[in-house]
Amino acid sequence: MGIYSRRTIMFALGAVVAAAGAGAPDAAAQERSSVKIGYAISKSGANAGGAGITTIPNYKLWVKDVNDAGGLELPDGSRLPIEVVEYDDRSSSEEVVRSIERLATQDEVDFILAPWGTGFNLAAAPIFDRFGYPQLAISAVTDKAPEFVKRWPRSFWMHGGGSDYTAALVDILAGAADEGTINRKVAVISVAEGFGIDLVTAARADFEEADFEIVYDRTYPPGTTDFTPMINEAAQSGADSFVAFSYPPDTFALTQQTQVADYNPKVLFLGVGTQFPSYLAANGEKATGIMGLGGTDVSNPKVMEYRKHHEEVLGAAPDYWGSVVTYATLQMLQEAIRRVGLDRGDVTEELATGTFDTVIGEVKLQDRQFRDMWWAGQWQDGQFVALAPADRPGASKPRLPKQPWAAAN
Repeated sequence: MGIYSRRTIMFALGAVVAAAGAGAPDAAAQERSSVKIGYAISKSGANAGGAGITTIPNYKLWVKDVNDAGGLELPDGSRLPIEVVEYDDRSSSEEVVRSIERLATQDEVDFILAPWGTGFNLAAAPIFDRFGYPQLAISAVTDKAPEFVKRWPRSFWMHGGGSDYTAALVDILAGAADEGTINRKVAVISVAEGFGIDLVTAARADFEEADFEIVYDRTYPPGTTDFTPMINEAAQSGADSFVAFSYPPDTFALTQQTQVADYNPKVLFLGVGTQFPSYLAANGEKATGIMGLGGTDVSNPKVMEYRKHHEEVLGAAPDYWGSVVTYATLQMLQEAIRRVGLDRGDVTEELATGTFDTVIGEVKLQDRQFRDMWWAGQWQDGQFVALAPADRPGASKPRLPKQPWAAAN
């Protein structure tokens, strides 16, 4: 079917020896030489940019770290190295479904890691559930998570809902409006995909409740490359704030095209991609003041140690939003296996009920959801810092209005 596949066994030096010398292994360890973990991920196509920065590097980093330590530890203290089976979903939801089903039925992997993106996680959820695999949906934003955990009881939603992010944004803008920094008019565009739909739906309600007027509201299809008409119409709308719930290619294009149009809203809030190190590399000082989803507490030593480790091992920095949560989620899976073994039902229950020490601190899920995310961030002094929740330790203060493009030349 044209699916690119690669099977790689990544052993740390001495992993097999460590596993053999760790005491009497249990029956499962005697019958196997590795733990097989699979995933279908966007290595090509429109989603490759996001998956290639947030998800794939952390999957690789985690596998290397585990295997360098001798493998996944089992309850009896023995260790087994990770064997990886991966497929390129080619940024196609149909390929995601086919590949995950193949991982479950033909490759018979022990665990399957989640794909990148809200829409793909929604498409994959029934497959994970049908074949009994826990789904740690990391890069998926949805307000329907409380409903989904009932529909698919093996699913875990790790990135919050659209209303979490939009409520944080509206709270920041309301504070700026109350201070007279900006007016209460907003121009909004959104990608017509699950992520964009979830966010813009929540934003409309939140802006209305906070007495903001949405003077421009447009959706655009995935794959759009020319945003000039929308930018020009937003510039003529009278809004001080321009908000785009966008995916990475759109985010980069919007940033460049607003500069070409010399459109200088006092607030520029963009979607996925704003948090990428490559975004700063592409825009330099012009990134300063631009806001987006997520953010990082740059005063947290554990988070900053993770960032240093990521860059040293992989040669590239992680993003300032989903990367650290991705790695923390994998640590949770690793610890659940150490506690209860390789039975997927037991691991699912442990993930739902256990408490885990991770690179982002102690994590205990609430109704199979991670609720301690950063909801809004901004580029300040060369870092995409966390702004909200404002009362959470590590939050930075917003700097508004954003400087005009010409001031950053």
